[in-house]
Amino acid sequence: MSLRWRLYAYLAGAHLLFLAITVMLFRTQPLLMLGLEVLVLLSLGLGVWLLRRALEPLGYTRHFHDLLQDQHYAARLQLSSDKELNELVQLFNTMLGRLYQERLQIGEQQGFLDRLLEATPSAVIVFDFDGRISLLNASAHALRGLGNAKGKTLAACALEVDAAGAGVGLLAQLDALPLGDSQLLTDADGRRYRGQRGQFYDRGFSRHFLLVEELTEELESSEKATYEKLIRVLAHEVNNTVAATGSVLDSLLYYRSQLTERDSEDFSTAILAVQRRNASLGEFIERFTRVVKMPAPELRPAAVRDIMDDILYLYREQCRSRGITIAWQRCDAVPAIAMDRHLMEQALLNVVKNAMEAVEAGAGEADSDHRRIDFVLAQEAGRVRLSVIDSGNLLGDVPARQLFTPFFTTKKGGQGIGLLFVREVLNRHGYAYRLAATTDGATSFDIWLTA
Repeated sequence: MSLRWRLYAYLAGAHLLFLAITVMLFRTQPLLMLGLEVLVLLSLGLGVWLLRRALEPLGYTRHFHDLLQDQHYAARLQLSSDKELNELVQLFNTMLGRLYQERLQIGEQQGFLDRLLEATPSAVIVFDFDGRISLLNASAHALRGLGNAKGKTLAACALEVDAAGAGVGLLAQLDALPLGDSQLLTDADGRRYRGQRGQFYDRGFSRHFLLVEELTEELESSEKATYEKLIRVLAHEVNNTVAATGSVLDSLLYYRSQLTERDSEDFSTAILAVQRRNASLGEFIERFTRVVKMPAPELRPAAVRDIMDDILYLYREQCRSRGITIAWQRCDAVPAIAMDRHLMEQALLNVVKNAMEAVEAGAGEADSDHRRIDFVLAQEAGRVRLSVIDSGNLLGDVPARQLFTPFFTTKKGGQGIGLLFVREVLNRHGYAYRLAATTDGATSFDIWLTA
């Protein structure tokens, strides 16, 4: 029984008792009994009226509770004729108005946050209280392995990516990232990212989030600018020295006629040796300046198969003499693609030359039957993929972030400019590329050409 009905029952019971007592006066004083009964009935009516007025705020409180529970913050309670009760009604209406304004403000902030998350180029990954992914923005969906990651842990997504043969990549490194730390990370394709783990509080409990920003283009641009500045300074000093030294050496050769025959021969041999070394130094620095002096590509339609056939015929005899098989593995019919044929030929010659040297260095005599360089030209999902696959497997222990960086090489006596030249050519054409070890122990250089 509610409080209202308990009070009504008490009021009715008390007045019925008074009525029963007045009945006892019926025989002796009937007029007094009637008067008392009228007073008791008036008291009962007055008690009911006062009780209803006293319990009226409870009705407003119940209505206010229902509005809060249903989140109808735009509704308002009606004023009554009681001034004291109107103070409570106005208090409730003020609270509803403030809640409504707070709700509008939170909604606007949430809308702004949603638009900001979708527009930001950084990937944002938000986790729930159990460490499962609860929110991904558009940039995060583009990361490999996070397309359908909602409701999963980052470790589970990393295992799925590794099981698909993509190698240990970015997700495993992000999962191991400590709270409050920011690190430079690298995926299996050699692309570099800055990852940062943070936390925020939701209903009193902490939740983690990750910010992932790709730095590949910025770092490559910085490396290129540093490389160009360094090479320009070196080339200037070396070329000036080579030119001055060459001029002095040419002048010295005029004095050999003034020497004896025996001394003249030794003198000429020494001078010519220094001249050859001087010329070699000029050629050495010229190889580095090729990247800096590379002209802008002149795009014209070119048949990729014809370019690769020319390279195949060029290296066929060299590969045959070294026990290497070079051939097409797959060649789809693809349309002509706009490119600078001269620059692409130079880049692909570097790629095939590196593949040939890798096969020769990585395979022993017992594996001579498996020394191979394969070409693949495939039409895939609206793009053309050109791959040069070699059996050398020299990249198994090489971190992907070191590839395509200035002066890095896996060859003894190498200068580290071949892949840098290739990277510059492909970047100027806007082609995506990847150099990585495959699951079967080979190395594949993949180039995605825009058809």
